[in-house]
Amino acid sequence: MQSLVPRPNPISATLGNLALAQLSIKNLGYELARSLTQSSLAASHEILPAPIHAGLSSKATTQADIENPWLWYWCQQLHAKVIYHRKIWELAYVLQVLWENGMLEPGRRAIGFGCGEEPIASLLTAMGIDVTITDQGIDAAEKSGWLATSEHTSSLDLAHHPEIVDRQTFDRHASLRSVDMNAIDPDLADYDFCWSICAYEHLGSIRNGQDFVVNSMKVLKPGGIAVHTTEFNLDDTRPTHEGVTTVLFQRKHFEQIAERLRSAGDFPAALDFDTGDGPIDTFVDLPPYSFEAHEYLRALELGKSERVAHLKLAVSGYPSTCFGLWARRGG
Repeated sequence: MQSLVPRPNPISATLGNLALAQLSIKNLGYELARSLTQSSLAASHEILPAPIHAGLSSKATTQADIENPWLWYWCQQLHAKVIYHRKIWELAYVLQVLWENGMLEPGRRAIGFGCGEEPIASLLTAMGIDVTITDQGIDAAEKSGWLATSEHTSSLDLAHHPEIVDRQTFDRHASLRSVDMNAIDPDLADYDFCWSICAYEHLGSIRNGQDFVVNSMKVLKPGGIAVHTTEFNLDDTRPTHEGVTTVLFQRKHFEQIAERLRSAGDFPAALDFDTGDGPIDTFVDLPPYSFEAHEYLRALELGKSERVAHLKLAVSGYPSTCFGLWARRGG
């Protein structure tokens, strides 16, 4: 009589073991982050009276940046706890570059692209800076998936962070506008600076993202500053990921952007592709991720958990991190 006991399926067993290995790797990385938070970030809660000059270039996210007081200062301004998460780095990087270039002064005019519910606009208005908050239209946001992840804003209510600025000050300095980043309206001009955070990888193609960075310079006054962050694919050995909703930029793509900016008479910052050599720098987080950016950016609960190691992550099988690029307009 044939046995009714199912025969083991080696493929199922291998896949099950792979899932367990992935979970184990994540837990080890997160535990390492918790330990480092208690040591390397122990002083990050101490109040810093002023920004600290760091001389930032166009660069990738690194553990050393997270552990540096220049980043801690901006987290304090945003009421955010310092953790090993790349979104923390993006917010601080944009603000640090703007401060180092003398842009964070009352009376300046700024425009943010694809702002969603991020807190930078609130902090800028608290500084007395007039901010045009832009995002794509509702239809485009729905197609790109931004509505589902709260990476889109359709009202000033969603862009306002009351823990950073009171509503009266925010309304005095903030305005909202729908903008197609693939076709920036020509009347948007004479700004002192512009910024975007992980937005131009969602414009449909590598070329569209590159075009956006170059075209964003046109909204600036001569001498104005543009600073943008995006996805950086660390794997140069094969063609990059270029999906419908997200693309991953490689080193050559940033070099191409810099060359185009120079050809247009603008001044891109030096490109630094060092991705760090700390233990968190060498850890690539794997899905499923413990939380998405929108889940903590809304309430600035950045660091609800110390068990976060998310400077690099796997995107469609590619190792990715954030890259910040900035440039000064010529003329």
